[in-house]
Amino acid sequence: MAKTRDARPPGAPPALGDLYHLLVDSPWPRLLGIIATLFLIVNALFAFAYLAGGDGIENARPGSFIDAFFFSVQTMGTIGYGRLAPGTVWANLLVTVEVITGVLGLAMVTGLVFAKFSRPTARVVFSQRAVVTPHDGVPSLMFRMANARGNRIVEARVRAVLARDETTAEGETMRRFHDLALVRDRNPLFALTWTAIHPITATSPLFGATPEGLAAMGAEVVASLVGIDETVSQTIHARHTYAAADLAWGARLRDILRRLPDGRRQVDYARFHDVEPTAER
Repeated sequence: MAKTRDARPPGAPPALGDLYHLLVDSPWPRLLGIIATLFLIVNALFAFAYLAGGDGIENARPGSFIDAFFFSVQTMGTIGYGRLAPGTVWANLLVTVEVITGVLGLAMVTGLVFAKFSRPTARVVFSQRAVVTPHDGVPSLMFRMANARGNRIVEARVRAVLARDETTAEGETMRRFHDLALVRDRNPLFALTWTAIHPITATSPLFGATPEGLAAMGAEVVASLVGIDETVSQTIHARHTYAAADLAWGARLRDILRRLPDGRRQVDYARFHDVEPTAER
């Protein structure tokens, strides 16, 4: 999949500034790793603060970072085994601050985990390459999609857009987007596969285009799909970008349907991304 350009305007905060979306978009292993790391770091800081106030923890070994650290863990987790306890005003003040920190942190982590669990995600697979091949006697741009989940996507809609660099009459270079009309852009029930077809007629933005010309203009075909997850009744979306190098000219998507001995048809996903030359080049 081609990398998208940085769409942030000049002076906008970096991606790290939007911490919530960064964490929600993170994979589960990374998110859990971040939470565990922050938990250890915060408890270590509180442990140093306890030690800075002298021997303020009852039953702790004098100057023991380990005891102070585990006391901090018990305090932040509101566990309180009863052996370690604050014994000075400084330690009690730190306990107060740490309990507030722990309660707020628990609330934020709970909300973050819930948002990530409840966030609808699509597992729509796009073919790695799009092809330009005759279809019903008309040169057409074609790519296909598959629903990798066992559920079904209802009221699915697909859209294709051509993005390329163009020069205005004033000599300025601009990134412009052109809609690519599809033979069928709606699917009431998307369960297995779907092939999107754009006829390259005289009104198409791709009419007269060549591989070299598209590459020179930095052209990309952006495909997006929006639908409703039938299981959770929430809107899901998926997107894929085809660079000029991802377009196979004079090739066709390999047939992935095969007939079983009992007459039923089965989709062979092992050949989903395969393309093959057309009979006429």
